Amino acid sequence: MITIFCGMNISSKNPEAMVRFYTDVLGIPALANKSPDTTASGESYDGTEIGFDPMQTRIFIWDENKWGKSNSGTVTFVFKCEDIDMTYKNIKEKGVDVAPPVLTQYGGKELALKDPDGNKVLILPVGIV
Repeated sequence: MITIFCGMNISSKNPEAMVRFYTDVLGIPALANKSPDTTASGESYDGTEIGFDPMQTRIFIWDENKWGKSNSGTVTFVFKCEDIDMTYKNIKEKGVDVAPPVLTQYGGKELALKDPDGNKVLILPVGIV
């Protein structure tokens, strides 16, 4: 039977913008690239695997222009951080249009923004379930 949830496939018409958003803006490492195709500069953004550990859940970003759409709409990714106010400040300094964290009904703060394809990115402080 199933023993692990390894990740989620998403497709993008601009996989480079998506990879750069998650790696450069949010600081999520690119772990691997699944595509043998590379650009003239030797880079490929098709099939990029991002995450914090290859043994944990990852996001796989595929080139929708090449493979078609792998998801049928936008999704919400939920991440956690140590200091939500500092995370907000860091993201804002990188030029992302993002509203400040809000206090939720459950009493914790959350930071919501969108990636280049319109997927929602929700960031919670560590300790919030």
